[in-house]
Amino acid sequence: MYRCRALGGVSLLALFASLTAAPSAYAQSAAPSGEMLPPVSVDAPRATRAKPVVARRSSAATARRQTTRVATQPPPAPAAAMTQPSATSDANRPAVFAGGQVARGSRLGMLGNADTFKSPFATASYTNDAIRNQQASTVADALLLDPSVRVTSPFGGMVDSFYIRGFPIAEGTAGEVAFDGVYGIAPNFRTFNDYVERIEVFKGPAAMLSGVSPNGGVGGVINVVPKRAEADLSRIGVGYVSNGFVSTNVDVARRFGDHREFGLRFNGRIGGGDTAIDRQSDRLQVGSLAFDYQGERYRTWLYGFTQNEHIKAPVRPYTISSGLQIPTAPSGSNNVTQPWEWSNVQESSVLWKNEFDLTDSVMVFGNIGGSKTNAERFFGLPNIINARGDTSTTPQYYNLDVNRFTVDGGVRAKFDSGFVQHAVTLQASHYQDEQYRAFPAGKAYLSNIYAPVLQPEQSYTIPSFKPRLSDTTLNGVALADTMSVLNERVLLTLGVRQQQVISHNFSTTTGAQTSSYDKSATTPMAGIVVRPIEHLSLYANFIEGLSRGDIAPVTARNSGEVLAPYRTKQYETGAKLDLGRIGATLAFFQITKPNGELNNGLYSASGEQRVRGTELSLFGEITPGVRTVGGVTLFDGEVTQTATVANIGKTPIGVPSVQINMTGEWDVPMLAGTTLTGTVVHTGRQFVNGSNTQVLPAWTRIDLGARYVTTIEGRKTTIRGTVQNVGGTNYWASVASFGTFALGTPRVYLLSLDVEL
Repeated sequence: MYRCRALGGVSLLALFASLTAAPSAYAQSAAPSGEMLPPVSVDAPRATRAKPVVARRSSAATARRQTTRVATQPPPAPAAAMTQPSATSDANRPAVFAGGQVARGSRLGMLGNADTFKSPFATASYTNDAIRNQQASTVADALLLDPSVRVTSPFGGMVDSFYIRGFPIAEGTAGEVAFDGVYGIAPNFRTFNDYVERIEVFKGPAAMLSGVSPNGGVGGVINVVPKRAEADLSRIGVGYVSNGFVSTNVDVARRFGDHREFGLRFNGRIGGGDTAIDRQSDRLQVGSLAFDYQGERYRTWLYGFTQNEHIKAPVRPYTISSGLQIPTAPSGSNNVTQPWEWSNVQESSVLWKNEFDLTDSVMVFGNIGGSKTNAERFFGLPNIINARGDTSTTPQYYNLDVNRFTVDGGVRAKFDSGFVQHAVTLQASHYQDEQYRAFPAGKAYLSNIYAPVLQPEQSYTIPSFKPRLSDTTLNGVALADTMSVLNERVLLTLGVRQQQVISHNFSTTTGAQTSSYDKSATTPMAGIVVRPIEHLSLYANFIEGLSRGDIAPVTARNSGEVLAPYRTKQYETGAKLDLGRIGATLAFFQITKPNGELNNGLYSASGEQRVRGTELSLFGEITPGVRTVGGVTLFDGEVTQTATVANIGKTPIGVPSVQINMTGEWDVPMLAGTTLTGTVVHTGRQFVNGSNTQVLPAWTRIDLGARYVTTIEGRKTTIRGTVQNVGGTNYWASVASFGTFALGTPRVYLLSLDVEL
C-alpha cells in the first residue's frame, strides 16, 4: 500500500534544487502586482542582494511605535532592484474585487490561480472580510453567499456536507474540501474559518484539474485558502451565539528577518456553552500556525492546524418510513437527540508547500502533507414513523479513525511558439487514506419532532478491537496547456489526466478483506475564452468528473465484476462581465452522471441522472457605500435512465428548481462607520425519494445585521451583530443524496467584537 510513498521525493524537489542556487537566489520576492496592499515600511537591501519589502499593517498605533525607528532607516530600495516570483506562483493570490467581498480570481486545481475573467470555468472566491462580516464560524456557514451551493447537513450537527450544481460533495468520511488546492489536509467533518483566508468554489466536475475527489463527489470543488503572514497584525476578539455559546479568538501575524523574508501567523479560538438548539452544548478549540519563507527564487510554506469539538446532543438529519408524506417542519430549535448522546471530533493536519524558479519562466513545485482524524460519538439517526411526527432512534457507539497522506509535484512553464503564448503544467499526484471503525449498536427509543421526549440514559460498550474499514489510493498524472493569442483576447486550455483508483474494503467484525478495486481511466478537459471587447468574456468548457465504479453484488449474474470508474460529463457555456466596480457572470450547464444498478439480473452502469442549469451571479459595489454578492441558479434535473421505468423523467433527490442567495450591505451616510446588512435565501421544493412522492416544500429565510467600525485609543474596533432567520421560519432545509433531510436554522443571534492592537 505504501509503495507509492516514494513519490514524496517529488515534493522535496523544489527544496533540493534551491540548495544549488547562488546566494542571490534567496532574495525576498516582491508583493504580487495588482493586489490591494496597505502602505509599507521599507528596509533597505544589503549591497549583495536586493529584496522587496512585504507590506506591514498601517494604523495609528503602528505609526506611533515606528516613529523613531523609521527616522533611522536607510531610504527604500529603488524599484528597479525589486524582484517578483513567477506569475504562476502560489505567492500571487488574486487581488480583491471592488466591494471587498470576492476576489478577482481563484485556484483551478493543478493550473494554480487564474483570473476569473480569463478562466473558462465558473468559480467564486469569498474573502476573509466577507467571512468575518458574516460571522461565519465554518465553511458551511460562509457558503450562504453562494447560489450554486446548498448545505445538506443540519444546523447544530457534527458534520458538514453540500450539494453543488445539484450533486453531492463531502457526504462520506474522507473529507472532500481541498486545502490550498490539495486533498487530504482539510478536516473531514467541519472546516472552521479561523485559519481560512478565502473560500473558493469551483462549480462543476474537476477530475482533470484536481484529480478524483476522495469520496467521488462530482458537483464541484470547495477549496479553502489558508491564512499566512501577509503583513503584521495583532487582533483579538470575542463572540456570542445564542443561547450562551461564548468564544474568544486571537490572530497574530509577523514578518521578520533582515529583509522580512520570513513570516509567521497564529490563529486560535476557544469557545463553549449552550447553543440555539434545545438541550445542546458545544465546546470548541481551534489552533493553527503558518510559516513561510519568500526568496527571490525559492518559496516555502508550512501550514499546521488542530481542532477539537465536543457536542452534547448533536442534531441529526431525519429519515422517513416509506409511504408517508413529509410532515410540517417543527421549530428549528427542537431536538429529538437525547442530552446523553454526544459527539467528539479531533482533527490535526500539516501541509508543506515548496516552489523554486528554475528560470523566470519555469517553476517546479512540490507539496506533501497529511492528517489524522478521530471521530467518536454515541447517537442515532431518527426515523419518522407516522404522520404525527413520532420518531424511532437507535443510538450507536461509533469510533472512527481516518489517516490521510498526500503528495504531489510538477512543473509550470511559459513560452512562446510564434504568436501563441503557452502556459504548460505537468503534475503527478498521490493520495491515500485508511479508515478504522468500531460500531456497536444500542437500544431503540421513541420521541416526537414537535414535542421531543426525554428518555433514560443508555450505556454503551467500547469495543477492544477497531478493525480496518477501508483504504483508498488515488494516483494521477496530468498535463495541461493554456494557449493565448492577441494579448489574451483568446485563450484555449486543453488537458488530460491519467487516473488510477485503488481501494480495499474489510469486514467490520474480523478485519478480513472482503473486496478490492483497481481501475484506471483517462479524462480530458477543454475550455476556451474569447474576449471580444475589454470588459466582456465569453467562455465554454467540457470537463469530466470521475468516481469509483461499483462492484456487482452477490445477487447479480455478474457478481464480483468491478465496474470502470463512472464518468460524469459537463458541457458549459457562459459570459462574464467586468465593469470595474461591478462584476457579473452567466452560465448555462448540463451535467450527466451515471450510476450502477441491477437490471434483469445484470449489474451495470445503466442508470443516469442529468441536471441542466442556469446560474446568474452579481458582485461588487453598485454605488459608493452599497455592495452586493449573490445570485440565482435555476435547475432542470431529470432521471434519464433507470431500471425502475416509473422513475424515468422524475427529479433527482435533493435537486430544487431554483436557488436564490443575495447579500447586500449599505454604509449609512449619516452614521459614520455604520453598515447595515441583509441576506435573502430561497430554495425551491426538493424531493426526498426517487419516485418523487415525498417532498420538502420551498422555503425562504431572511438574515439581518449591522456592524460598527470605530477607533478607540488608536485601535481599530469592530462590533458586529446578526440575526439569522429573523422571521423565525420553520422549514425543512435540504436533502442528502441518500434521502436524509435536515431541519432548517432557527432564529439565531450573533454578536462579536474585534480589536486590532
